[in-house]
Amino acid sequence: MSYLNTKTNPIILDVVIFLVRLFVGFAMISHGFPKLQTLINGGEIQFYDFLGLGATVSLVLTVFAEFVCSIFIILGLFTRVAAGFLLFTMAIAGFVVHGADAFEKRELSLLYLSIYLIIISVGAGKISVDHMIEKRRRASDW
Repeated sequence: MSYLNTKTNPIILDVVIFLVRLFVGFAMISHGFPKLQTLINGGEIQFYDFLGLGATVSLVLTVFAEFVCSIFIILGLFTRVAAGFLLFTMAIAGFVVHGADAFEKRELSLLYLSIYLIIISVGAGKISVDHMIEKRRRASDW
């Protein structure tokens, strides 16, 4: 076996994509759930006001991305679209909300951003609802 071989076993790739989706999905839910609780509790909302939409609307959009889209990422359902919402949210967090902060403050959002970029590029893999839908769609075309 050559360690310089650049080919990847497709089965291993699908398992790795699945594990990354699970990890990053549950990790991001841990950021979104407290924000969801803030919305549900109904107190005064102090949150970054994105494009003048208001703190509440900005928080709702962030909860949608960090909580709802993370569930989609875990399931592998609408994966690329969900990763797009999350990538946008992390770009705003990394470059706008924490844009003037030290790198340590922006690092996590930029790491998430890079993971979502990879997920958009490679898709959900075969261990996903997206793949099951596509497989069923192909079978019904016959």
